[in-house]
Amino acid sequence: MRATLASRNANKARELERLLPGWEIDALDEESYPPETGATYFDNALAKARFGRELASPSLWVLGEDSGIEVAGLGGGPGVHSSRSAAGDEVGWMVQQLEGMEGDARQARYVCELVALGPHGEEHRGTGTLEGRIARQGSGDSGFGFDPVFVPDGEERTVAELGDEWKAKHSHRANAARALLASLKASTGAGAP
Repeated sequence: MRATLASRNANKARELERLLPGWEIDALDEESYPPETGATYFDNALAKARFGRELASPSLWVLGEDSGIEVAGLGGGPGVHSSRSAAGDEVGWMVQQLEGMEGDARQARYVCELVALGPHGEEHRGTGTLEGRIARQGSGDSGFGFDPVFVPDGEERTVAELGDEWKAKHSHRANAARALLASLKASTGAGAP
């Protein structure tokens, strides 16, 4: 199964390959992606997939992905603005934003939306979340983004400390991939197009 991910992020393409068994996914190396202006993760993921659909080989499936973090003490933000909120210093930004906040204000969740567009107009989606809380300081060296400050419910360590193997089974992106595969299976009976 071959697909194109509407993203320049080759690491995200490799992560999705691990989460979608049997899929071979290449990142779409395009400079002029449209801005992420959607009100929801789905809006942004669908816009990326549609953009990729225009450029990819007509025989390939195209994936669009959008994800972010929602923090209670930030009124549910940064949400769909997560990738643009921290200017590359996600850990420092989050620690500073939550300085002096305790308890429920540190409750957070990761959200991921995956959209798959097929060669014949098929559209499938998968949504995944990971509930947790924000630590007072960063810890761990696996993962990326907010992983060093995100402690999943039921865990005492951050996602960055838990590592890639844990993340591949439990992350918001892993949950979205499972939901996408379930959608595909429901429509095709096979779990993959």
